[in-house]
Amino acid sequence: MYLEANNKKIFAYTGARPHEIGLQSVVFIHGTGMDHTVWLLPSRFFAHHNFNVLATDLPGHGNSMGPAPPSIEHMADEVVAAMDAAGISSSAIVGHSMGSLIALSLAARYPTRARSLALIGTSVPMAVHKSLLSSASKGEPAAIDMLTYWGYSKAAHLGGNENPGIWMLGNTMKLLNRAKSGVIHIDLEACNNYKNGLKHAEKIQCPTLMILGKRDIMTPAKIGSELSEIIKNSRTVFLEGAGHSLMMERPNDVLDELIRIV
Repeated sequence: MYLEANNKKIFAYTGARPHEIGLQSVVFIHGTGMDHTVWLLPSRFFAHHNFNVLATDLPGHGNSMGPAPPSIEHMADEVVAAMDAAGISSSAIVGHSMGSLIALSLAARYPTRARSLALIGTSVPMAVHKSLLSSASKGEPAAIDMLTYWGYSKAAHLGGNENPGIWMLGNTMKLLNRAKSGVIHIDLEACNNYKNGLKHAEKIQCPTLMILGKRDIMTPAKIGSELSEIIKNSRTVFLEGAGHSLMMERPNDVLDELIRIV
C-alpha cells in the first residue's frame, strides 16, 4: 500500500493482507540499496498470523518517492512518519544492516514506538571500506560487486539455499542494480557517519534480539555482539557459517528467532 508521510508517497508491503487498525504490528526496515522485497518471508508469516506488517521502502528506495535521507537519524524519522500514516503507535521494529542502525536510532529516540527490537547483521560502529565508498560515489558497478561478494559466506557463493528457488547472489545483484542513482552511496555514507550508535544503545528500553552471522565480514559478529553488553534486556543469536545477508542465506533460522521477539 501507499502512505502519505512527510509530504511523500511511501510504499509499504503489508504481507499481502489488508492493513487493520488495532492489530499488533511488525515494522521491517531494509538495508543499503534494498527495498521491502528482502522481507517477503517474515512479512507474509506475520501478516498471516494476525499482525499488521509494514515493510517500507525508505524514501528514494524501491517504489517510494525521494530523496533518500542523508543520515540514519533522518531515516528513522521517516519510518516513524510512515508508522504515523499507517496508524501504528507502537510496534516490533526489525532492521537489517543499515536498517538495524535505523531501528536502533528509532527505538532510542522514540522509546514509546518500539515494543521490541530485532537487529540483524548489525554492528556499531558500522564502518564502510574506503574502496566501497569510492566506487559507490562514482556509481561504479564494482560497488555492487563488493556488496554482493562481501554480503555472503563462502558456502553461500556455491548456492544450495535451504529453501528451493532462492538465487541468493543473483537476487542481490538484481536488487542493487535497481537502486536509483546515488542511493547506494548515500546509504553507505549514512552508515559510515552514524556516530550516535553506542549512545543510542544505552537508551534502549525494550526487549532486544540480535541475530549475527559467524561468517559475516561486513558487520563482524564479534563487534555486533558487543552491543549486548550495552543494551539492557538483550539476547544474541549466532548463526554458524552464515554471512551478512542473513534473510537470504538463512531465512528459516531468522524467522524462527523473530517469532520469539515479535
